[in-house]
Amino acid sequence: MIEINLLPGKKKAAKGAGFQLALPDFKGLIAQVKDPFLIGAIAAWVVVGGGGALLFITDRARLASAESRLESVRTEKRRYDIVIAQKRQAEKVRDSLLYEIHVIRNIDADRYIWPHVLDQATKALPPYTWITGIQSVSAMVAPAPGQPAANGPVTVERDSTGRPSVKVAIAGRTVDIQAYTTFLRQLAASPWFTDVTPAASQTVIEADRPVTAFTVTVSYKIADSVYIRTVPLVQSVR
Repeated sequence: MIEINLLPGKKKAAKGAGFQLALPDFKGLIAQVKDPFLIGAIAAWVVVGGGGALLFITDRARLASAESRLESVRTEKRRYDIVIAQKRQAEKVRDSLLYEIHVIRNIDADRYIWPHVLDQATKALPPYTWITGIQSVSAMVAPAPGQPAANGPVTVERDSTGRPSVKVAIAGRTVDIQAYTTFLRQLAASPWFTDVTPAASQTVIEADRPVTAFTVTVSYKIADSVYIRTVPLVQSVR
């Protein structure tokens, strides 16, 4: 077969070379563009477009990560909300129980004042000494000297806990003055009494015998828990 080359100077491509991808000649294109501002604008658009695409991809990745963390935090919040609600309910029950225990203790403390007074006064009695009377002494705050009582209210004296101070006057008699001093020491040693003060003492005749009549004032206080022993009110008897 006869082939005629109509383009002199251009070599014929060899057969069997296959498909070849040729990139455009950027140098030639740039050489053809004579305006530098156009070149700068094109370069700026390329940079802006590439940067925008990069920022978009980065922001999408950050948004996906933030949404994943947000869902995890929401799950943890729901779990902790349940725990906090249970804790607050338990605190309400605890506060209610503590208040009831406090009320019961106050009732018991006021209920057993006189049994403790009688018990401790009886235990402190030495031989040949007996009690003739026990009565409560009202602890009132008197007005200042020279000041009329109407100018200020008379208030009840209170202890360090805010409760009304309970003072008791114990009247008794003894045939031995040393027994009287022993009685004072044993009252002062009691964990339920404080401020033991001898009020008055005198010699009187009883059954044709001279005896010493005395009066002692003490202040009642709640003893430490080591001195308190509780027993059941009902016990089975076999």
